[in-house]
Amino acid sequence: MPTAAATVAARTFRALGTSATLLVTDPDALGPAGRVLAAELAAIDAACSRFRPDSELSRVNRARGRAVPVSALFAGALRVALAGAALTDGDVDPTCGLSLVRLGYDQDFARARRRTRPLRRPLAPAGGWRQVRLDPARLLVTVPAGVMLDLGATAKALAADRSAARVAAEFGCGVLVNLGGDISVAGDPPADGWLVGIADDVAFDAIIADVEPSQVVVIRDGGLATSSTSARAWRRGGASLHHIVDPATGQSAESCWRTVSVAAASCVDANIASTAAILRGGQASGWLDGLRLPARLVRHDGSIITTGGWPADDDAGAQNGCPA
Repeated sequence: MPTAAATVAARTFRALGTSATLLVTDPDALGPAGRVLAAELAAIDAACSRFRPDSELSRVNRARGRAVPVSALFAGALRVALAGAALTDGDVDPTCGLSLVRLGYDQDFARARRRTRPLRRPLAPAGGWRQVRLDPARLLVTVPAGVMLDLGATAKALAADRSAARVAAEFGCGVLVNLGGDISVAGDPPADGWLVGIADDVAFDAIIADVEPSQVVVIRDGGLATSSTSARAWRRGGASLHHIVDPATGQSAESCWRTVSVAAASCVDANIASTAAILRGGQASGWLDGLRLPARLVRHDGSIITTGGWPADDDAGAQNGCPA
């Protein structure tokens, strides 16, 4: 069983509109594990992409209130999203799809951010997650007419968890999967754990290898996620916008935090908490402390507070956990 950091092998490629990095403690497993990861990400994209007209999500959004048969994968992704909404009292709402469209995020982000003309259509608050009906036994989903799902807040994190668990199970090695800052680890970690670099303010088009982390933390299990108001940010006319939406208004959330990183039992849990923390603003630190979640919250002026025992000391030599 590999334990030394020198035995870790890595592969990075583009997927889901971001960078996907795979690290394994058995170099011989890297090739087949990379194919497993690519297959998992392709499946999540086919099920949950808002930008593919042939995806299951697009089919559900076009159904205008009719029940739609879906795959077990899509049903599971929707269940996770609805659970996140329930856990955060609707802060992380999967019915913000139309909100994002009205804000100009109506196609793949790399293309959407190039459009800079002022927005012409009114803002659209979230349709309301409680209106979504999921029948897990019959694999049927019903979304009211005029309501548009977007699973971006949780589907990528779910893909990280699924991929890491599958690689560890199939190849018996330690694994870290990093999908643009959504990180999941499984199996036996290296002897010193997985070193993860936390970046405070990273642009969408940054080259990950060139990013200097602000802090390095060690994780051995579970997941870590970073949510940011600056990574997927754009301008339309004179308005500065980002992809974390206030469900009540349909506007990009106004928050005292530019970046929040959270460690939790899974990447899904960490992602839900970090996204909700951005939306909760000044109340976020107390909320995270109450949940005993280690977190690092960075204000727009660069000042930092931590919760739940998040470490204060820095280290070096990390795999960057840049936000998406």
